[in-house]
Amino acid sequence: MRRRLTILGSTGSIGRQALDVVSRYPDRFELVGLSAGNDARALALQAAEFTPEYIALESGDTGPLEGLTAEVLAGPGSAGRLAGAPSDVVLNGIVGFAGLAATVGALQAGNRVALANKESLVAAGEWVMDLAANNRIIPVDSEHSAIFQCLEGRRQEEIAGILLTASGGPFYAFEKARIVEAGPEDALRHPTWRMGRKITIDSATMMNKGLEVIEAHHLFGVRFEDVRVVVHRQSVVHGGALFEDGSVVLHAALPDMRLPIAFGLIYPERVDVGAEPVPFDGVTWSFEEPRNDVFRCLPLAVEAGRAGGAYPVALNAANEVAVEAFLDGRIRFLHIADVIEEVLEVVPDFGMMQSMEAIVTVDGWARDEARRRANGDSR
Repeated sequence: MRRRLTILGSTGSIGRQALDVVSRYPDRFELVGLSAGNDARALALQAAEFTPEYIALESGDTGPLEGLTAEVLAGPGSAGRLAGAPSDVVLNGIVGFAGLAATVGALQAGNRVALANKESLVAAGEWVMDLAANNRIIPVDSEHSAIFQCLEGRRQEEIAGILLTASGGPFYAFEKARIVEAGPEDALRHPTWRMGRKITIDSATMMNKGLEVIEAHHLFGVRFEDVRVVVHRQSVVHGGALFEDGSVVLHAALPDMRLPIAFGLIYPERVDVGAEPVPFDGVTWSFEEPRNDVFRCLPLAVEAGRAGGAYPVALNAANEVAVEAFLDGRIRFLHIADVIEEVLEVVPDFGMMQSMEAIVTVDGWARDEARRRANGDSR
């Protein structure tokens, strides 16, 4: 039986790898829609090859989309509208806060979401999980997919905690004095994964792991103190489950995002995506404690998650602004955490985060605050 599939962010890293899975199993999928932010030319090429019913472009010139058989949705919010089209699975591979509206739109329409947009749960975890009450979210982040698989068939009372692994990024073994001088080109040299620019910087600062702690708290219903983060430089063990009897179940695979993507698209089945098997001859796996004194984004994120309410929204917004400022050469690498901390210190009471209006209000406030502080204005 063919699965009706919508891919949001199809021109990005997650989207392209999802289409690789689709191309391997064309008899398993019927493409409902593809969406992109502003790369109309790449979207047009994908639409010509995969012939979806709809294509959506958030911004940019729609000229390259003319002449295609797909119905075109254009302008801000088009991905959210596409997310509501009847589908068996909506893969949300949109980067950043921009993906939240699409997650909400898909869930409100009754669609299952294969979620690669962690910011949806960081900014609106309680609300999103309420919308997904009927088990309609399958995590696609490699770590959360791993944990999801380790927990399948387990009773909640058996679970003592969960394990999140981090690569540590390119600077983990560096002295602080060396990290101070690091530029964007250095931070973008991830040792094991090939990802988009923003998530690669988040990996270098350890913010990515902080966001994943908040995501795991909501996805798996565990307390923040029961989420353990370890640095695993080999990036083979992606996550695990800790049980009350003292045992641990780990999930291992060589770094290949097609594995969690395919699992999210075809769940509960598994298919061969051409990934190399895990070697066991002459290999060593190591696990270390995070360097929270240097990579301060991780503890800042956990603190914001514990505080709840507007704090995770502000954390995510400030981080996106600070990462952009670093990539543009306006702030230093370690100043990313400083900008985020300064914003978190002045978050006012915004009330409950149970609507797009409330969340967008906090997001806008935090971005303004972060921009001022990234530009050296702390008034």
